[in-house]
Amino acid sequence: MIPLKDDISSKTVPIINISLIVINIIVFIYEVNVKNINVFLYNNAFIPDMLFVHLDIFRSFERMFESMFFHGGFLHILGNMWFLWIFGDNVEDAYGHINYLFLYILGGLLAFFMQGVINPGSTVPMIGASGAISAVVGSYFIMFPKAKILSLILIVIILVPIWVPAWLFTILWFFIQYFNGILSIVSQSAGGVAWFAHISGFLFGVIAAKYMLNTGRIRL
Repeated sequence: MIPLKDDISSKTVPIINISLIVINIIVFIYEVNVKNINVFLYNNAFIPDMLFVHLDIFRSFERMFESMFFHGGFLHILGNMWFLWIFGDNVEDAYGHINYLFLYILGGLLAFFMQGVINPGSTVPMIGASGAISAVVGSYFIMFPKAKILSLILIVIILVPIWVPAWLFTILWFFIQYFNGILSIVSQSAGGVAWFAHISGFLFGVIAAKYMLNTGRIRL
């Protein structure tokens, strides 16, 4: 499923969401112009082995933060920024600008950490905003379950635009991440995708939204 738009208009200008998208794009343009991208990522992106084997805690969390703005290609950043554009504005509306920024950053850090727990000895750099964006999607699921999302759905061999309830879209999205994560363990092949970063980010977003609602910090 590919989301095209939702039916909820922003009440405020999502300055944090727009800023995050712009920063990600600027960093990606910088990446494209790096002479040896593999060396660059190895020297700057988060590597689980650095944290869980060598116990370099400070530098590892610094790299986690940096890794949230690195992407592995045009389709990678396009997909991430498109999801952030669709879901982020409404979540920022509900959370407020500063709380939304904390949701994004903490969700991203937790996602990298939990993916590292799954494969602590890995020396492969982890990159992407997927974990942070999953936290945004998780919060959207809790706060706007009755929203509708116009989605492209593959029927036989044709992509058809259909309005899908937000709760259904996000649940289906979550279970796709979950089953791919389980499959990656069983087959020992994650396909280059940090599925458990998506899962943990989503669950963090769910918990954060429930906390914000239950404590009256946000009202919908």
